[in-house]
Amino acid sequence: MTSLPDDDERGVSPAIALYSILGFWLFYAILVTLRAAVMGFESQGELGIRRAVVTVIGIVVTWVLYLVLRRFDAKPLSVRIVAAFSLAAPFALAMASANFYMFNVYDPVNIFTDGDRGKYASEEAFALIQIVEDAISRYFFLAAWAGLYLALSYASEAHRTERRAARLERAAQQAELRSLRYQVNPHFLFNTLNSLSSLVMKDRRDEAEQMIMSLSNFYRTSLTGDPLDDVPLEEEVHLQKLYLDIEGVRFPDRLNTVIDIPPGLMSACVPGLILQPLVENAIKYGVSRTSSPVEIRITAREDGGLMHIAVTDDGDNPPSLSDSGSGIGLANVRDRLSARFGDQGQIAYGPREEKGFSVLLTLPIIRRGC
Repeated sequence: MTSLPDDDERGVSPAIALYSILGFWLFYAILVTLRAAVMGFESQGELGIRRAVVTVIGIVVTWVLYLVLRRFDAKPLSVRIVAAFSLAAPFALAMASANFYMFNVYDPVNIFTDGDRGKYASEEAFALIQIVEDAISRYFFLAAWAGLYLALSYASEAHRTERRAARLERAAQQAELRSLRYQVNPHFLFNTLNSLSSLVMKDRRDEAEQMIMSLSNFYRTSLTGDPLDDVPLEEEVHLQKLYLDIEGVRFPDRLNTVIDIPPGLMSACVPGLILQPLVENAIKYGVSRTSSPVEIRITAREDGGLMHIAVTDDGDNPPSLSDSGSGIGLANVRDRLSARFGDQGQIAYGPREEKGFSVLLTLPIIRRGC
């Protein structure tokens, strides 16, 4: 199994590292040039050229330092801190040596008085002291960049962790949506098969054949396509008609259905199978618990760019708080609406004033992309 590319890229990217190095050394060049101008050094042109060479060398040295520090990106933060501030020392010494060569060995520009040199026992001692003193100042310069690198590296790692968490959350959400999309009460299949068996035993072949066709069409339609895609409301309603036709065989004298949806809303997009748990609950709690006729109504209306879809029944025994199955189904619908439409996707439900139960879905009207 391979991971995504940005999971393999630890630490600071080369482009960001290069920009930070160029910024640091540009600041250095400007600062040293201003200092030389204020102090009135002679041969400013020659000094400027050599300063530019030292700056280029510094950029290269710092880039090498970056490449070395990258090897510690997988280590704990404490190890990376120690490595950064320890490795800055030899690189600072290398920079100081290069600087001393450019200004004191290669066609030297003598910026020290003879008295200054006389303080030391020999030219070697003078060179060593100059390099050590310069290395100390350059150490803090490189250590400052190393600190910036650690900060950028930490920020990059935090950002990468956030991206990974977002991807995992998105994958989990998609998996959950697929699970909710395919969640059809297994009792429905068992009850349907029992009803089908009863029809066969009573030699009601035509009804049994019709039930088999309805069951086949229902599952073919419900399991076809990407579960994350929306479907036209017309397709969703057609699916629920198939479902209600199957249940109508089980409850021929009790189940009445009414579908009242304006033609203009039939092309609006809804999440696939979003009505399935609502119709299931209406059958389970409204129809199967009573011996009286029950009417299940699926209606929709438009209001200010929003679509309101209601699934109601007038059964005598609406679901209560103890009916966990109803709560899970409604919670699934709520989560799907929230995941798909944010705050614009809402669900409201509860017992009706007279009798029965009502569920109202609110979602934006979208007619493209499904």
